[in-house]
Amino acid sequence: MMRMLLKLILFIAAGYAALLLLVFFAQSHLIYFPQVEREYTFTPAQEGLAYESVQLTTSDNETLHGWFVPAPSTAKATILFLHGNAGNIAHRRDYLLTFYRLGYNTFIFDYRGYGKSSGSPSEVGTYQDALAAWQYLTEKKAISPTHIVLFGESLGGAVAAWLAAKKEPGALVLASVFTSVPDLATELYPFLPVRLLSRFQYSTIDYLKAITCPVLVVHSPQDEIVPFAHGQALFQAATEPKQFLTLQGGHNVGFIFTRREWAMALDEFIHTSVGVPD
Repeated sequence: MMRMLLKLILFIAAGYAALLLLVFFAQSHLIYFPQVEREYTFTPAQEGLAYESVQLTTSDNETLHGWFVPAPSTAKATILFLHGNAGNIAHRRDYLLTFYRLGYNTFIFDYRGYGKSSGSPSEVGTYQDALAAWQYLTEKKAISPTHIVLFGESLGGAVAAWLAAKKEPGALVLASVFTSVPDLATELYPFLPVRLLSRFQYSTIDYLKAITCPVLVVHSPQDEIVPFAHGQALFQAATEPKQFLTLQGGHNVGFIFTRREWAMALDEFIHTSVGVPD
């Protein structure tokens, strides 16, 4: 009986060890989902929007693809949109339409390994990608940094916060963003020593400590993927001036464009932060 029990314990221990190894080496597949509906199902032209198809080269020679969608008239500001960990720029149609209707230029691009961009995603790689996008706007488009708003969605919020800590944008918007990958993973996988295993950080909350621009944190209490407490913690960590906007609905449905009053709150925040003309 003792021998059988020992064998069972060893079997469970071996299985757990195998699980730890799998998580350690395959965790990038738990973070990045570029394969979700990989084909483009939308372009701005389908909504009658003029746009430029843009190709960027990163500092490590990856080629990124993006769209620059100019405002319908003189732009109030320019939004650099950093999307989440699944899909590609073609899945952000409603964001593009909302920003356009509010009177903003929008530059949206795919990280390496996503959409039509080359390479494979990595944490350092996404930061390099964001920096290339920033340089495109500030150098090629000659847009003043104070008139650029970084808008980060989910994982893109960590990338946007990193960029805001390195540069000086006019404002930062964090929509449904986690405090860090280890913090979120601890809640999702309480049976694993994720803080020891994690090879990714994306520590939004730490980046906030170095950010001086106005910050808007947007989150929903019904978010089933990134708990509402993460948004609250980010808001507490941010320095003034800062604002919090409470949405309603799950992680993939509580978007800022789904209610006019939310879009108007975003517009008012940008107007106050960047000083756009009336």
